[in-house]
Amino acid sequence: MTMPSWRLLQDYPASAAWNMAADEAMLISCGCETGRPTLRFYGWNPPAVSIGYFQRLATEIDQDVCQKLGIDIIRRLTGGRAVLHEHELTYSLVVREDEPYVPSTVTESYRFFSRAIINGLARLGIAAEMKSPETHKGKPRTQASAACFDAPSHYEVTVAGRKLVGSAQVRRDGVLLQHGSILLSLQPERMAAVLQSAQTERDDMLAQELAEKAIGLDEILGRSIDPVTVANAILAGFEEQCDLRFESGLWTDSEMDYIDELIKQKYGVKAWNFRR
Repeated sequence: MTMPSWRLLQDYPASAAWNMAADEAMLISCGCETGRPTLRFYGWNPPAVSIGYFQRLATEIDQDVCQKLGIDIIRRLTGGRAVLHEHELTYSLVVREDEPYVPSTVTESYRFFSRAIINGLARLGIAAEMKSPETHKGKPRTQASAACFDAPSHYEVTVAGRKLVGSAQVRRDGVLLQHGSILLSLQPERMAAVLQSAQTERDDMLAQELAEKAIGLDEILGRSIDPVTVANAILAGFEEQCDLRFESGLWTDSEMDYIDELIKQKYGVKAWNFRR
């Protein structure tokens, strides 16, 4: 019996508009063209802060600071909170919802793909685990900020209780898209700076909270690590979890057309990025 295969795309760092258009082009293609699942790894140049689909940009992101620091702003197709994409590796995957080995519910599919990432991190000598659902009783939780890495959601990947991977998922036209940020190095001061705040003291407090709640691979390993090494490890984790193999592929002509159109009509214009 032939082992199923996914397409693998390993991209150079690109602009925020290109990256988000590319992820959506994968979703469209998987639903109406090849239907072939795809796993993609990529970076960001220049750095960018992505906000969740439902976030209010004006009240949660400091646009002046982003402009001063050369950080782009982009709205994701997925929900969740703001992520600073700088010292990280980003993954994205698309797969049809009717694939037999992919759990049907959002939470169980999160758990399934988090397990793949954990398997990959184990190859780097990292003992990661999933954040389990909890019922919070007694002392109330501190209100979370607009930052994704302020707190882990259910089944997200943590190390020693600190968040290492932040992911978000959307489903459309029978296709699942999930993408996420794997921190190579935590930069809490820069994360805090891009969030909307009128007080320097508040920025310092948030930076300290982020440093306590999130962690980068360099801190775990005691050394820096290049994104290609991390991508290869995560790739092996997906092969183990999904019992499949990957074949290096290229963007199709129609996908490139989708990307160009999505940049022109959506991710490259204020009507989308500043809509809320």
